[in-house]
Amino acid sequence: MPLDYSHPNGRKITLALTEAPATAPASQQQGILLVNPGGPGGSGLTMANFVAQGLSPAVAADYDIIGFDTRGVGSSTPALHCNPAFFAKERPNYIPSSAAAEQVLVGRAKAYAADCEKRFGWLLPFMTTQNIARDMDQIRVAAGQQKLSYFAFSYGTYIGQVYATLFPQRVRRMVLDSTVDPTGVWYADNIAQDYAFQGRMQAFYAWVARYRSVYRLGATAADVSRSWHAARARLAAHPVAEPSGPSIGPDEFDDTFLVGGYNNGYWPGLANALSSYLNNHSATQLISLFSQAGKQSENEFAVYSAVECADVAWPRSWAKWDADTRKVYRTAPFEAWDNAWFNAACAFWPVHGPAKPLHIGAAGLPGILMLQGTLDPATPYAGAQDAHRLLSTARMVVVPQGGNHGQSLAYPANTCVNGYLNRYLATGALPSGPGLVNATCPTLPDPVPTS
Repeated sequence: MPLDYSHPNGRKITLALTEAPATAPASQQQGILLVNPGGPGGSGLTMANFVAQGLSPAVAADYDIIGFDTRGVGSSTPALHCNPAFFAKERPNYIPSSAAAEQVLVGRAKAYAADCEKRFGWLLPFMTTQNIARDMDQIRVAAGQQKLSYFAFSYGTYIGQVYATLFPQRVRRMVLDSTVDPTGVWYADNIAQDYAFQGRMQAFYAWVARYRSVYRLGATAADVSRSWHAARARLAAHPVAEPSGPSIGPDEFDDTFLVGGYNNGYWPGLANALSSYLNNHSATQLISLFSQAGKQSENEFAVYSAVECADVAWPRSWAKWDADTRKVYRTAPFEAWDNAWFNAACAFWPVHGPAKPLHIGAAGLPGILMLQGTLDPATPYAGAQDAHRLLSTARMVVVPQGGNHGQSLAYPANTCVNGYLNRYLATGALPSGPGLVNATCPTLPDPVPTS
């Protein structure tokens, strides 16, 4: 791929791709289906087989399903690493106890931005969603296709929106599952996440309280919240050693429980780990969950920072970040400071993005299928409906009270959602209801405790 599309014959970069090839007769095949798991920074190499195995076999057989690592990610070259040791040790407590503690974290963000400029200053100006969309179009060209189909989750839905805006005549079919709000890219979107994740944590606390006899963490959501905060405080005072990485302190604890916001399938394991740590003084389960789901990838973090920081302008005054975060923290403390520090390098990033994000939408688009839960914390429902309004040909299947991030191909399966997905990819069929809720599917029941 060209590093810089304004100089297409200049320096090149390389993308890594995988394919689950179509197996249907040639006359039945429907071309390429590019798939993306989200991020920015998520590796897409396992997505081709994941989607091929998750779709109806008859539908999967019709497509050459292609997963790819976007520029800078994983097996693509170069792979972006700004400071490989950034997550090697436990991090300072993300909830600053004083102005001095806050400045330590500000310095950490400044240093990371400077490390990125030092190591990859030549790459950073071109790490944008628009260039990722242009890369997708080059994959289409390389595959010899007039049009492409696309299926993505989370941040991948923003890539899809940008592709549809830049190349509307090249879209054949497009599925956006758990859709980014294109009007809030990226500072406002992150603040919206903070409030939505607080709602998911409250739902988790209430679920644990419902099984008070199993977990012994409290009889009410407020009781469970106090137990959770007690565990966090204990880890701040006495981090737990983890054999193959950083000790687990308060930030690593937050990262581990964050996955429960994304998917309530983690709730039983998280509750078991919290109960075992507080009631049995054993961190074994907490260590296991952190290793499986809480650990950060520095490559993914580097790409996340590079793309979000370059896509659009961020506030450059730390005083604004501080004031906004303190306001959020008063009512949504779980993710407020964590999210601020996860994005803080953008306040000091060497690349200054445009003042406003790309305006999404274009004439000539085919019908687009959107799938969305109303309680999704990572891509909140109101923002997904902002995207729906801008994409005039889109139709949305809504899961009322659905809080998981990613409604299709999930486990356990939502057969209603998967039915809309398979019918659309097979024939282009879309739900026909009017307005912003074109169809609904029931949410799946909450999980039950496991041993």
